[in-house]
Amino acid sequence: MNFTVTIERDEDGMYVVECTAIPGRISQGKTEAEALRNIRNAIRECLEVRAERGMPLSVATREIEISL
Repeated sequence: MNFTVTIERDEDGMYVVECTAIPGRISQGKTEAEALRNIRNAIRECLEVRAERGMPLSVATREIEISL
């Protein structure tokens, strides 16, 4: 499965990664590579639990256009 994640640096220089398709899936790392590795593990573990409980694996996400 493929998921879109957001990556940003916080005020302490840590990379924070979030997967909006799975509520609450957020992780971080000292480097971008570490943060991405951590979010992959977090997503994998979450999907396993959701599957065991018969829950949907993700929620719907959409890209919308906003005019400024």
